[in-house]
Formats: sequence, C-alpha cells, structure tokens
Amino acid sequence: MKKHIFSLKKKIQVAVTLILLIGILFGFTYEPTINPDPKKDKVLVGILRYILKNGHYQPKELNDDFSIAVYTKFIDEMDPVKRYFIKSDLEDFSQFKYIIDDQLKREDLSFYTYVMDRFQLRLDETRAYYKEILANPFDFEKIEVIKMNYDEIDFAKNKNKLIDSWRKQMKFNTLNRLQPLIEIEEDKAKEDEKYIKKDFKTLEIEARKKTLENINDFYERISELDHTDWFSTFLNCMVEEFDPHTTYFPPRIKEQFDINISGKIEGIGAILQEKNDYTKIVELVSGGPAWKQGDLEVGDIILKVAQKDEESVDIVGMRLHNAIKLIKGKKGTEVILTVKKVDNSIQQITIIRDVVELEDTFLKSSIAIKDGKKYGLINLPKFYIDFEDPDGRNSGSDMEKEIEALKKENIEGLLIDLRNNGGGSLKTAIEIGGLFINTGPIVQVKYRDNKPLVKKDTDPRMQWDGPLVILVNELSASASEILAAAMQDYKRAIIIGSNQTYGKGTVQNVIPLNKYYNYPDDLGAIKLTIQKFYRINGGSTQLEGVHSDITMPDKYSYVEIGERDQNNPLGWDKIEKAEYSEMNFYKNLDEVINDSKIRIFESEEFNKINEYALWLKDAQNINTFSLNFDIALKEDKQHQSEIDQFKDVFKHKSEIEFKSSLNELTLIKLDSSLAFKREAWHVNLTKDIYIDEALTVLSELEPVNYNLIAKE
Repeated sequence: MKKHIFSLKKKIQVAVTLILLIGILFGFTYEPTINPDPKKDKVLVGILRYILKNGHYQPKELNDDFSIAVYTKFIDEMDPVKRYFIKSDLEDFSQFKYIIDDQLKREDLSFYTYVMDRFQLRLDETRAYYKEILANPFDFEKIEVIKMNYDEIDFAKNKNKLIDSWRKQMKFNTLNRLQPLIEIEEDKAKEDEKYIKKDFKTLEIEARKKTLENINDFYERISELDHTDWFSTFLNCMVEEFDPHTTYFPPRIKEQFDINISGKIEGIGAILQEKNDYTKIVELVSGGPAWKQGDLEVGDIILKVAQKDEESVDIVGMRLHNAIKLIKGKKGTEVILTVKKVDNSIQQITIIRDVVELEDTFLKSSIAIKDGKKYGLINLPKFYIDFEDPDGRNSGSDMEKEIEALKKENIEGLLIDLRNNGGGSLKTAIEIGGLFINTGPIVQVKYRDNKPLVKKDTDPRMQWDGPLVILVNELSASASEILAAAMQDYKRAIIIGSNQTYGKGTVQNVIPLNKYYNYPDDLGAIKLTIQKFYRINGGSTQLEGVHSDITMPDKYSYVEIGERDQNNPLGWDKIEKAEYSEMNFYKNLDEVINDSKIRIFESEEFNKINEYALWLKDAQNINTFSLNFDIALKEDKQHQSEIDQFKDVFKHKSEIEFKSSLNELTLIKLDSSLAFKREAWHVNLTKDIYIDEALTVLSELEPVNYNLIAKE
C-alpha cells in the first residue's frame, strides 16, 4: 500500500534543532567529527539524490544556485543566533559555496565534515565563555541593549566580539530570571510584615545560578546527539531545498512518525522523561498495560530493564531512546522493570506488553444542546491510519461509526472541528468526504508530467444527510483542506474559521531507503513530495488554502505561518474542473452566511480578538531589549499593561451545554480517566467562541429534501 501522507506537522527535525533556537549555548571537550560508518553516509547521499531526481514532483537541478542554498541553510541551521562562528570561519567555509553540488554528485562530504569540525571546536570554546561570564555579577546599571533580529545581525568579527555577544545573552537570561524572583520577594513581604526580603545582590546570585543550571541541563541534551543526528540535519538541508515537506527521516524519527500517523505503539503504555541520568515515569496511558497492571506509578524511576529469562540491564545514565528500546516490545511479551518508588523503596514490576492506543490521536465527539435541540460535534485531530495493519483504526471508519452513534441521539446537525489538523492520510480524507455526498469526485491528484486523476466516492449512501458545518483555522492543512474544499465546492457544508487555511496542496509518500539499496543497517526513509492535489473545481489549495465562507478573527490572523511563508514552496496553479454538480443542499445558505458575518462584525468579543491579533503582530516585531534593570523593568511593566488589556479576550461563556454521547458514557464507566478528560474538554468547549458561532450557524441551516438532490 502506498503511504500517501498529507501532513503539516512541523518538519520532523533531529534533536539538533534544539541547539539552533536556544540562545544559551555551550560546548564540550573537542574531538574531530567521528563518523562511525563513512560508507553509510555516502550511500545515503547517493540514494537521496537518485530519488529526488527521479521521484520528486518538481525536481531541481544541482547547480551553483542549489549549492549556495545548501551552504547558506546548513550554516544557518548550525548557528542561527550567531553564537558559534566568527567571520573568519565564514571566510574559510566560503571555499565550498559554489562546489557543494559537485561534491554531492560524487558523494564527497568535505563541506559537511569541515563545518562540523569547526562547529565542535567552537562548542568547546564556548564552554569556557559561559562559566567565566556567570562567575561574576552583571552590571545592571549599564545602559545597553541586546538585539535578536538574527537574520539581520552579522557574525562576530572576532572572538572578543563573540564573547561579548555571549555576555549579553547570559545577562539577558539572568535578567529574565531576576525580575520574577524580586516579585516573589515583594509578594512575600506583603503577606507577612515580618518577612525580611532578600536583597538585590542575593537575588542576582540566585538568578545567575538558575541560568547556569539551565545551561547545564541543555548540555545534557546536546551531549546525547550522535553522528546520525548531526548528519541528518545536513541531509535535510539538501532535500528541503526541493520543497518544505520533503524530509529525510533517520530510523529513530521514522519510527516516531509511524506512531504519530497510526496512533498506536507496542509497549507498556508509559510516557517517560530523562532527568539527571534517570528515566522517570511522567504519565501512564489510560487503558495501557502498565495502567491495567497497576503497580507502576507516575514519579517512579526505572533503574533496570529485563526481558523474560534474561539478565537485567542497568539503564541509569543511558540515553532515553536506548532505554525505550529495551522497554518497548512485541505484544504479548514480558518485561520486568526494577523501579525506585516515590517512597524510595525498590520494586520489581512485571508487565505484559500490548498494543497501546494514543487516545489523543483519535477523533472524539460531543452532544451540544442549544435551544433544546441536539447537535453533534466531532473533533478530528488528524487523518490517521495504520499502514501496517489494514484492520487497524483509521479516521475514515471511525468517523462513520461516530456519525452512526450520533444519529441515534437524534442530532439535527453536525459540526466537524478541523482546527490545528495538519493532515494525514489521503485515503481517509476521501472516505470521510464520501460520507456527506451520494457519489462523486472528492479531489484531483496529479503526478509529475501526468494527467490529473479524479479520486471519487463510489458509495451511493450518504451517511449524514443533515446540515453540516466545518470549522478550520490557519493550521488546518493538507487532508483537512481536501475535505473542506470538496464540501465547499459541492456547497454541502459551510466552512467557517480563519480567512484561509494553511495552503498545503501537495502529497507525500514515505519511502524506506533500504528499498533502493541492500544495506545491512536501517537507512531511514524519505518523505517525498510526489503529487499535487487540486479541488474538484480545478483550483489548487497550494499557497492559497481554502478561504472560509465565514471568517472569524483569531490570534493567528496576522501571523505568517502558512505554506506561503515557508522556504521553497511549490507554486499555485489550476487544472480543468472535474465533472460534478453543486448540491444546492440548503434553502437559506447565503442568508445564514450573511447573518453570521453581521454577528461577527458587530461582536465586541470578536472585535477585541482582532485588536489582540494586531497587537500580537506588532509585539512579535520587537527584537531589541534593554539590559539595564530599571529600563527593562519599565519596558516589562508597559508590555504587561498592554497584555492586561487582552486578559479576558478568550474568556467566552457559552450557554450551550455539552455532554458525552450514550455510546461514550458506556466507555466512561470502564475508564475514570476518560471521564475526567471529557469533562475538561466540555468545560473548554463552553469557553470557545468559535465553537459557539459555528453551532449557531449550524442551527440556522435549513436543508432541502435531500432525496430530491440529483445523484452524481
């Protein structure tokens, strides 16, 4: 089965991305880059180059322009905040600027190795910087600023300038910790007249200590990165030049991707965290093996792991992903954990592994009661599917089952919430679209240099023949846009939400690289853009997204987060429309849309949200901050006073009642944690102004007799 993926999930980067976004950096003992398997790296470059050339929807020529782009991106990935390299490093790197394309063609990795060796050297040097800087008090009376518009800042001219850049960053982080410490002392003094506040000097020491602890924690994370992590970053600088959704997955990231798209994993059902060399239980998955067994608890620390009839393996100090490998295993197998309990006692716990479903992956529903009438609400977080198990859960069959359950509750309309749904399976998107029409096209897909293929729903049944509204936002992407666009083109549903959705109109296929080369180790996979998809009206959602019939302002309204704001997106185009007819499903479609627009325009709440969105855009453009304590405090108070104007902006209170369906109430009786989760969700729904307006729109729609609608 082809694994066609529609996903907006932030491109899965290896852990090195952490380095790039955190302003406090440090190094470790320098060693030249150690490559445990040089042949494997060359094989990876060769395979990826071949697949990109022959399989990508819109392949790029490897030329000087491509070389410059990879050169620029890799250096930016390694040092986006200009805390490592100095100008002389860039001068040395420039020898590769126009020849990386030629090197890649012959699997020559000299550029990568050269930059990595210099990077590791600079990391080692920075370790001395931060320790020396944080050993002494900062002068917070000095008038100076730190600038964080890193795209416009040049690399330091020399090491002295670089050290000063580090000093400012350390001072900024310490200042941010110092201000709340002072506020805590002031609050304590207000509560207790006898309380003696700590002086500024003492609090400054505490703030510097916390900054140092933060760096040390970060050092623990960075020390876990291995050659695969670093090299994967370089490979992605190459493949992502083709488009933002073509991505190389090293084996560990590919495994996580499979879990995310299927919503299940074989193991014990525990969320783990690495802290100070220990593997700690931070959450038990409701209904999972560990939860059912009952002995393992949140807060327990796993010391040893043993398989049945084998000796225990000490995992103290082990990298988290290696510890997880020992704990996970096939369904029905036994694992013995030696754990340190919260009371410091040591206990051996035997757990039988099983398939664990990650509940947050799957759709959920609620009954909304408005003006005495019932409406169904289905939240779909992604278009999930289990590619390895044809009988496993998928969003298409789950949606059909959920609709049938809601119909038994005598609902009068259905609202599907696709907000923040970044996509998933093409197959399930088509299946879900087919639930709301008789038969007909849902989407058109096009391979490179081929004619478009029309993907149709062939099932004459219309599982839901009542009013339908689909709620979207700027992060509704890909498969979400397929569903929304099809329902909009048929005029089957009203699309309500952000001005436009994300704008991802491409299809990816996940290809295991070992399929192309018989290598003894796992080479990982590439998520490759192989198709573009088009609406049945012939237009593309690429860059444009789906424009809502009814627009509601939100905090993302003026933020650049769409496909059009990414690097190297494919362009917009259009093709011929498919053969279909608008359903003319509603008597009063235009009237309902216009009434909603008037309500939103006149709503004080929505107008306040729009003001907040504009303020947020301006606030994001602030990139210069004072390092003088008094000035920074004044700026912070001014900023806080502006924030306070919007503190109630999302404190909506709905009169609509939300409750679980009868079908879900049966499940809740067996799982108390599910009851808690649904109660919390229902409370949040009553505070959601977007759900409120969408349900109002739904309640006003008057369908014509669907039996009179012409079938395709």
